[in-house]
Amino acid sequence: MEYFVVDDLRALIATIPADGIVSRTVHDDARMKVTIFGFAPGQELSDHTSARPALIEILSGEALLGLGDEHIEAGEGAWITMEPHLQHSVRAKTEVVMLLTLLKTA
Repeated sequence: MEYFVVDDLRALIATIPADGIVSRTVHDDARMKVTIFGFAPGQELSDHTSARPALIEILSGEALLGLGDEHIEAGEGAWITMEPHLQHSVRAKTEVVMLLTLLKTA
């Protein structure tokens, strides 16, 4: 496959549960796995790590991201790269739609 198109990423997360997190795999191939997440306000992914390099893009909303020992405010349009094994977390301050890309090759 030479290319892959998604016409509207946000349409993949049509509804976010009032007190929950929803996720959908957008794309998965030999090079990367892309997942879109929808967070209700106050929901979080607690501290965790990944063995792969990762990219986060905030498509809408405001979140507090834990990145190692630091915490940053991330709003619509924020784009973050993370090295493998970096401890990180996500807490939604508002309703958040986030795109996560895990690279399978470094």
